[in-house]
Amino acid sequence: MDLRSIQKPLKEQYRSDPNSSRITLKAHGAQSDTPIACSVEVGQKLFEAQAHSGVGGSGTAACSGDLLLGALAACAQLTCQLVAAAMGIPIEHIRVDVEGEMDLRGTLGISKDVPVGFQDIHARFDISAPEATPEQLATLKEKTEQYCVVMRTLMQPPAIRTSWVSTDYADYTD
Repeated sequence: MDLRSIQKPLKEQYRSDPNSSRITLKAHGAQSDTPIACSVEVGQKLFEAQAHSGVGGSGTAACSGDLLLGALAACAQLTCQLVAAAMGIPIEHIRVDVEGEMDLRGTLGISKDVPVGFQDIHARFDISAPEATPEQLATLKEKTEQYCVVMRTLMQPPAIRTSWVSTDYADYTD
């Protein structure tokens, strides 16, 4: 696959019309029959999600933390593959494993001293590229970490706005 020829017209379009490069991605959650499960529509696919077994879920579907780590793994994997292809580095394999650690006492409100959410996330890249030089691999690492959207978003989080609407009342938040 010639990635440069695929991306060239896109880059030209975005340079000549910067507004055309702006996109909006969406995800939609919907309740299910039980308060410990829901469905999530992402990228035209429907996924079942549920609370982690550590907070009362049955453990038979991905929890929201799994989905977050999966998004990071997918983005890091694709970014690394795309950067390697753009650099012309012949790759035998790339595998990205992501682990996140959290203390569920924060999530369950047991301890105010324990934050809610992940306290540590580790992304491990396993790459086999026997023909690559150490300099190429260093650049691959640098560029992958620079252009991985999910990694950058987690490292430099944007402001998150919320709005709440009730069908019974007018909007009751800003």
